[in-house]
Amino acid sequence: MPGQEVYIIRFTARSAVSSPKFFLGRGLVRGNRVQIVVDGMTGVGKTTLVHMLAEELDLVPFEEIFKDENNLLHKFFYERERWCFPMQINFLVHRFRQYKEASRLNSAVMDRSIFSDPIFARMYREVGYMTQEEYNVYENLLENLLEHLELPYLVVYLRVEAKEAIRRIRKRGRPDELGVEDAYWRRLHRFYEENYRSYPGELLIIDANDLDFVKYREHRRKIIQAVRDKWETLTGGTR
Repeated sequence: MPGQEVYIIRFTARSAVSSPKFFLGRGLVRGNRVQIVVDGMTGVGKTTLVHMLAEELDLVPFEEIFKDENNLLHKFFYERERWCFPMQINFLVHRFRQYKEASRLNSAVMDRSIFSDPIFARMYREVGYMTQEEYNVYENLLENLLEHLELPYLVVYLRVEAKEAIRRIRKRGRPDELGVEDAYWRRLHRFYEENYRSYPGELLIIDANDLDFVKYREHRRKIIQAVRDKWETLTGGTR
């Protein structure tokens, strides 16, 4: 409903936490970083918010990269054990290249990033789409790539319940997604929640279950203001 409050669940500013070792890197160019990454479940509104933030904060939008020359994502959804590993390696490499480009600009707001890529890989290992040996290869490559990257200044996690994520996925109606069983999305939701309980960087979590920042101007205004406040606190208003 119009005027509904935007509930900011948690803002974390961690300098020393127990977290996966591959999150921390040395950085490509000292002082150049991605400004903001918007993350969350499929269908939650990440791309829309990225473009809103780009407009309001004078940043450059980077949509989630889908360079998939061999149609691996489509093949994966219909034959998961066969295509999981090449698909995940392909996305990892393209996300690395995109994040390097975004970092050099020093003015990017991104829809997902390489730092959330392991969410999917861990899930695929657990359910058996990826063998332990394949996961070990993936993790070794990931660790080597992330040594060259800096965490973004801020991650905005749009949190929704699993059932709400599934409702939005069904509503937008993308054919490949519609063919995926609900259990897949519920499992992905669990891995997202686990990931952001141990994220080692600056994190703003927004409860987006009842928000529609496309339809309601007040929802948009409050979300953007919350992000602006945290981001400017971290960067001092300069970049």
